[in-house]
Amino acid sequence: MNTLFNPSDVSGILGRIEKLSPASQRQWGKMNVGQMLAHCNISIETAMGRHIVKPTPFITRFIGRLLKAGALSDKPFGKNSPTDKSYIFKGEPDFDQNRAKLKQSIEQFSQNGHAGCTIHPHPFFDHFTPEEWGIFQWKHLDHHLRQFNV
Repeated sequence: MNTLFNPSDVSGILGRIEKLSPASQRQWGKMNVGQMLAHCNISIETAMGRHIVKPTPFITRFIGRLLKAGALSDKPFGKNSPTDKSYIFKGEPDFDQNRAKLKQSIEQFSQNGHAGCTIHPHPFFDHFTPEEWGIFQWKHLDHHLRQFNV
């Protein structure tokens, strides 16, 4: 299972991020490449406890708990999954700034290890163990990098 706690998995993700350009075109979804980078930044900040999102209603978290095993499986995320409004960015976020920040955050997340993961719940899937955070963040990044064909 790929995880941001495995140095070779981190290296692979960073190499793919480096292949992005401001002209990268999405294969599906609504985000442009700058919005996607900003979205991934806030996601990894959530995993590190720097961005705390108000939990969704109980019924939504209940459904999330039922879907959590699939989200952590070997199967890639599907296209056009819904996104919490607090993770959606409008306009044209700065590509270079967001790419540099994302690479730095990924490296920091990896270096901090399990102790650097938040104890706050994910807004949809509820509580993750540190190992689950590492897997989920790798899968989330992989999903969006595939979205932009890298």
